[in-house]
Amino acid sequence: MRIALIGQPNCGKSTLFNQVAGYRAETGNFSGTTVTFTESKVRVRGEVVELVDLPGTYTLSGTNPAERESFCYIVSHQVDVIINVVDASHLAQGLSLTMELLELSRPVVVAMNMMDEAASRGLTIDGPELQRLLGVPVLPLVASKGRGVQNLFVAAQQVGQNGNPPARPVYSRDVEQAIQAVRLSLNGQAAPLSPELGAIRLLEGDRALGERVSSTNPTITAMLIQTRQHIFQERGQQAEWVISAERHGMAANLAHAVVQQGECRTNWRDRLDDIFLHPVWGYLSLVIILLLFFQGIYRLGSILEQPLLAFFDGITLQVATVLVPWPFLAELASGLMLGIAGGLAIVLPYLFPFLIGLSFLEDIGYLPRIAFLMDALMHRIGLHGKAVVPFILGYGCNVPAVMSTRMLEERRDRYLAATLATLVPCAARLAVVFGLVAFYLGPYAALGIYLFNLFVIALTGRVISKLIPEDSPGLILEMPVYRMPSLRAVLQKAWFRGREFIFEAWPALIIGSLIFSIMTYLNLEVIFNALLLPLSWLLGLPPQIGVPLVFGILRKELSLIMLRQALGFVDFSVALTPVQMITYTVFVVFYIPCLATLTVLKRELGRRDMLSIAGLTVIIATLAALAARMIASLIY
Repeated sequence: MRIALIGQPNCGKSTLFNQVAGYRAETGNFSGTTVTFTESKVRVRGEVVELVDLPGTYTLSGTNPAERESFCYIVSHQVDVIINVVDASHLAQGLSLTMELLELSRPVVVAMNMMDEAASRGLTIDGPELQRLLGVPVLPLVASKGRGVQNLFVAAQQVGQNGNPPARPVYSRDVEQAIQAVRLSLNGQAAPLSPELGAIRLLEGDRALGERVSSTNPTITAMLIQTRQHIFQERGQQAEWVISAERHGMAANLAHAVVQQGECRTNWRDRLDDIFLHPVWGYLSLVIILLLFFQGIYRLGSILEQPLLAFFDGITLQVATVLVPWPFLAELASGLMLGIAGGLAIVLPYLFPFLIGLSFLEDIGYLPRIAFLMDALMHRIGLHGKAVVPFILGYGCNVPAVMSTRMLEERRDRYLAATLATLVPCAARLAVVFGLVAFYLGPYAALGIYLFNLFVIALTGRVISKLIPEDSPGLILEMPVYRMPSLRAVLQKAWFRGREFIFEAWPALIIGSLIFSIMTYLNLEVIFNALLLPLSWLLGLPPQIGVPLVFGILRKELSLIMLRQALGFVDFSVALTPVQMITYTVFVVFYIPCLATLTVLKRELGRRDMLSIAGLTVIIATLAALAARMIASLIY
């Protein structure tokens, strides 16, 4: 049995998924796209079922890639039951998607999530009456606390076993007449869609379906144009807007029938936005929160890093002593231990606290507030408002940040957003910032680099906006309510994001370290160092930085791990001055994105734009590092 989770953004759908799937989940891409979905296997009353978490979507009728792929997945795969997660505190909004799901001829269960939030707003929802009106099971849920989860999946399993699809919503008479007229003309050509669903999609202007049907039945094109024109003459709107308006009207009528508004009391969460979104206090709060965030990561990471490094240094010394008669083996063993130690002692102590903190800020609802604040700031300096979304995602990883630029309609906007996203210091670059600057110079220096990074991104966006001028539209962003996430959900999300380092990046660090050991033994590293000698001289850095920077293109963590090997010192402060530490870190933060990001850039924008962005980042990194060197020389 396969169960699909679908719902609008911020409805708690992924929270529900994490409650039952956790670290066993796997992320995949829809065929031929960069739109991701997550799947897992869960056990319901002794039966193992496949659970798929589809992307958050407001509608199945839109042209957004996530919306289109969610619809295609449901209609083209064997989905036994759909769990539609709706936000109980915004029931009318969520039920508009439910109206579309009822048209798919698939069993549906409605999960009214965030019932606690609805109650705090004074809302009373008559679940049994809503179930009667919809004709599908409706169950209350508080996914963040695990309430109602078991009952929901038991009900979904029963509905999936019965296999009875619900009745679709009935539209007004003229729309129904148009649907039936188109249905009779299809003659089964809309498969795998049902004839009625195919007729509705054609009336809504589904271009792919329209091209497929007209290629085998050219006469239907003229008939469809005539039918849509008739609706326009009767209603004064295009057919897709008429159908959408009727769905929203049905959803509003349902919510009106089952929701009673009681006394709504203003609580402390409502008052937080008066501070966090204030034009003055909001930015001050942001700086304080980021300062505390970096302080916490630095304190915890530094506590773990020192004893772990000492432990591995001792082992490395013992192994090297044993292998003295075999210099090549000794060099390989040293490289192996440095690669293992680099991941466990330098990266992980900072990476996982960062991911836990990021997951907490995301689940509590603060990240969209950051996006709102940054959007207002960026508009004042000429940046595109929607660039804020990939900008925020980039702090986790640049790859999904670049992928998210697909939501932007114009190519100019996608190029601008992708360029800015590659400049955001992702979790991998975090290892360099904290492992080098924060550890030796303190958390305030690390925070200074992040603030400097914001300035450079803003300045870059301003310059590109001037070179490629265009009006910057505003950003419409839904603000989720503040809610306290469960510790389990936060840890699971951090693990889900961080396991990529353990299973993909860490082995790359070890292999890269072994390769560097071989290069050192054969004295080949001088080639890379010689090629980058003009850059190291310009930035005032040791000539040995060539190899770490080259290997850093594979994974940004390598630029720190291999620097330790290249310099030949366990303690960076012996080989680098504070000014050099800051200069090197700033350059690494900005220069060529990692190989995975370059691959996504090529797929999203093409080879030419990928190369131009890579070249631009080298220029930006060089100029930023020179500026950072000048500033640091005044302080240290």
